[in-house]
Amino acid sequence: MKNTALTNTHIALGAKMVPFAGYNMPVTYSGLVAEHNQVRNSVGVFDVSHMGEFSIKGEKALELIQLVTTNDASKLANGKIQYTCITNNEGGIVDDLLVYRFTETEYFLVVNASNIEKDWNWIAQHNSFGAEMENVSEQFSLLAVQGPNGLNTIQKLTEVNLSNIPYYSFANGKVAGIEDVIISNTGYTGAGGFELYIKNADAQKMWDAIFDAGKEFGILPCGLGCRDTLRLEKAFCLYGHELNDTTSPIEAGLGWITKFSKHFVNDTYHKQLKENGVAQKLVGFEVLERGGIPRQNYLLKNSAGETIGKVTSGTQSPSLNKPIGLAYVQTKYADVGTEILLEVRDKLLKTKVVKTPFL
Repeated sequence: MKNTALTNTHIALGAKMVPFAGYNMPVTYSGLVAEHNQVRNSVGVFDVSHMGEFSIKGEKALELIQLVTTNDASKLANGKIQYTCITNNEGGIVDDLLVYRFTETEYFLVVNASNIEKDWNWIAQHNSFGAEMENVSEQFSLLAVQGPNGLNTIQKLTEVNLSNIPYYSFANGKVAGIEDVIISNTGYTGAGGFELYIKNADAQKMWDAIFDAGKEFGILPCGLGCRDTLRLEKAFCLYGHELNDTTSPIEAGLGWITKFSKHFVNDTYHKQLKENGVAQKLVGFEVLERGGIPRQNYLLKNSAGETIGKVTSGTQSPSLNKPIGLAYVQTKYADVGTEILLEVRDKLLKTKVVKTPFL
């Protein structure tokens, strides 16, 4: 199992550590609900150094990215970021990822930890363009400083005006005395904040500086547990749950990152789905009666007891104090307001399709 540059720090802080995507990662420190609420209301810090980073350079770097990803990366300007996904030949998704544009010939791809090798091999397989590829995942640490006071915390540490970095944009600058930090207005919590890419040797220095700067805001270290509840309240898809090798971005409600104005791998299949309609759709739901929390792979049924869907993610929402989840259901049951049933330990609980995001 791999460690991040900060693993010993997490252990010293009393974090509960778990294996995740081949890494020894903190799942919680002071408790999931406390960490969740701290991020929603103020600021918390996640070590997400397990994420993968690829450098793609060269005159035809953009052509390679355009072929393997669904969004239109030609629309990116320098300093801009795009959410996108990589499609396979079977109608599913290899991974969802971020594309950073430094210049017209230099890009930075941020991929999910569990898919680093799979993504690398897939992109390399399609690199008939001579693009210069480098897997720099082992070189970078990544700290997500999330919450409404994330900006106020980091601003103490840099002369870069963070207010001038819009959502899904980034800048390079000095933070906490560390040069060449990628300061990215992104994050997977829906609470605002920034993500900081630094070299591993600088990770501890950055961690300590952030916590010193965030003391007045009650800053807390946060684990993967509340990262999941935070993203679920915003209905953000998670690979291995809502997204996988057999599910189309059209089914997942990601038509907005699937652009048919250019060619990408297996685009004809996904275009047909968009034009002809899908058999299943990703929906949000809330459980209307007590009896259990929805979990991945729990079944959803209609009033006749027939299985009409399956849960992809579920939790007791700390912000809303009720059970919520995401699920794929047959399209005729996907309209907001539709009442369905959640099967929990041989019980059927009244459940309703609701508009997302939940919060």
